[in-house]
Amino acid sequence: MPAVSPTVASSVTAVSDLHIVVLAAGASTRFGSPKQLARVQGAPMLQLALSRAQAVAGHAVSVVLGANAAQIAAALGRSPVTLVINRGWEEGLAASIRAGIERLPGHCAGALLWLADQCAVTSVDLQRLVDVWHGDRRAIVSAQYGGGWGVPAIFPRSSFPALLALRGDRGAQALLRHPAGWRVGVPMPSAAIDIDTVQELQTLESAAPGEEPRAGPAST
Repeated sequence: MPAVSPTVASSVTAVSDLHIVVLAAGASTRFGSPKQLARVQGAPMLQLALSRAQAVAGHAVSVVLGANAAQIAAALGRSPVTLVINRGWEEGLAASIRAGIERLPGHCAGALLWLADQCAVTSVDLQRLVDVWHGDRRAIVSAQYGGGWGVPAIFPRSSFPALLALRGDRGAQALLRHPAGWRVGVPMPSAAIDIDTVQELQTLESAAPGEEPRAGPAST
């Protein structure tokens, strides 16, 4: 498989102090096979996510693998992203977040957390979060959808200790819901699409241009 190369559109500017962490460690139990390798728009799901992340952050992209890590990593080929293996992936999403945050470079000012199976989220969506975050780097900048807050979301460096303290399969929702946190929301209906089953993927792929596909809510 050819390497995933950064494709930076004219409207998207790579940022050196922000790192994107793509979370892709799950076992895809409901999907029946590693969904990270399922084809979406003609490319493996994870490759598509990494290409969109690189369009925003260049090489400042990490992917956290866990279940089926060897198979998935081999399929990525020479992709110039930081590969993080979460050996405790069975704990749940929090373990993947911790693994990704622990591997961030020391100069990193913020981390954008994103689920690999949020297939409807585009590089333009990610860039909207980045643009808002640049307006106030103290804030958590989160996608808003389904009446709530969720990933993709940018967490400033001041949030890293709290992210490292997460446990279990509840992800970053504790931070996003905390009343004391400074949050800024970015409406993003596309983030509500979270592919868990083959049927959901087929629904997404068959949606006509401009039509809003329907799938389960994203887990954060």
